[in-house]
Amino acid sequence: MTLFSENPTVPTGREAPIETSETHTVTGHMMHPPFPEGYEEIVVGMGCFWGVERLFWQQPGVYITAAGYAGGSTPNPTYQETCTGRTGHTEVVRVIYDPKQVSLDTLLQIFWEQHDPTQGNRQGNDIGSQYRSAIYTTTDMQLATAKHSADAYQQALDRSGKGAITTEIKPLDAFYYAETYHQQYLAKNPNGYCGLKGTGVTCPI
Repeated sequence: MTLFSENPTVPTGREAPIETSETHTVTGHMMHPPFPEGYEEIVVGMGCFWGVERLFWQQPGVYITAAGYAGGSTPNPTYQETCTGRTGHTEVVRVIYDPKQVSLDTLLQIFWEQHDPTQGNRQGNDIGSQYRSAIYTTTDMQLATAKHSADAYQQALDRSGKGAITTEIKPLDAFYYAETYHQQYLAKNPNGYCGLKGTGVTCPI
């Protein structure tokens, strides 16, 4: 017995965006652009997006976070479609931040240390390509910095006898918001599931 249909058809998605929250439950800021001038965006995948979103909204200098999907081909996918593994997307969190208050290096250090980037298409007990580790950048500087941080963390992992980083690092193609139910999930459900678990290795940024 399988959880999903064995039909290999790739979900076609839809033209209209998935309906989602207008304001952030925790910060009270608007969830959709335009964002304040000078703020930057980076999108990260670290497994189930519930715990990841909470991790980043707690950081000083982060304006808003949003759960969503990225890295695949299906436009405006649903959660159910993404869970089939056939959209190509991974669960991600959009992070809008003020670079004058929090550096990209700080955000990347949090990223590397708070999950296990060596697990391929899984994160702990969450298994599937939709849980893969990823960094999707929005500027050339972010891309170069992210790749440099990956090299530095790989050296630290090597010294600790850990495996190779499997994190996908590339420019962001498109970010699609997840359903309202998933936005700021752990603020609405404080005892909800959080699968975040790092390697225990410090990132030397």
